[in-house]
Parts: sequence; C-alpha cells; structure tokens
Amino acid sequence: MNQKKILFPDEEILDGKYFNTHQDWEVPIPGFFIMANKRKVVSINNFTDEEYLEFTESLRRIRKGMKDVLGIKEVYLFQNEDSTHGFHLWIFPRYAWMEEIGKKIQSVRPIMEYATENMNTEEVLQKVREDVMKMKKYLN
Repeated sequence: MNQKKILFPDEEILDGKYFNTHQDWEVPIPGFFIMANKRKVVSINNFTDEEYLEFTESLRRIRKGMKDVLGIKEVYLFQNEDSTHGFHLWIFPRYAWMEEIGKKIQSVRPIMEYATENMNTEEVLQKVREDVMKMKKYLN
C-alpha cells in the first residue's frame, strides 16, 4: 500500500466557525489549499444558511488573496460528493510549469504526482510555508 507523506499538517490559512482552510498536507505545490467543512456533510446541499454564507465569503477572500498576494492568476476548484472525508473543496493553483503536463481536468492528477515526486525540496517546502504565512496575514 502506498503511504503518502504528510508534509504540511499545520499549515492553516483560515479557521472559521464552520470551515477550515489549509495547505494540502501531502502535495508540495504552493497555494494548493483545501477548504473543509467542520461538520460531516458531503454536499453544498447540506449546508445551513450560515455555513453557506461563511463558505462563499471565505472562498471569495481566499481567491482574492491568492491573486493579489500570491500572484496566482488561475485556479481550478474541485469538490466531489463521493468522498469519505466529508465536504472539502480543492483550490488548485495553475502555474506556468504545469502547462507542459496539460491544462484540462485530467492533468491535475499527473501534476500532483509530478509535484510529489520532484518538488519535495527544501526550496519548495519553504515557498509553501511562506505563501501560507502571507495568506494568513492577508486573511486575518
């Protein structure tokens, strides 16, 4: 069984009443954030009105920070309702180096695999942590 290494267990950028947003724990791509509902639900359909308001406002603020603070021009947003982990939204940044791998949804897994295999360097890990700190400062 392939065990993934947890690289960023504590790299949180925003902790709200209903949602927590953090750097992806396993993939060394700066600005790859995951927004998770603290309540065990699987779909946006299950959100209360208060959760929905926090979700949309937080997502807007996070995306604005990614653009204004981190210089990330484009992202992919993913949410799958068949996850055993409950509701979580991937906020997946697009960088120029990814173009070589592809620019469609099916390119995301190969990009993540490439990053895991080739970008686990001190330089990249430091960049991830710096970006987390910049976003925390911006959001708080």
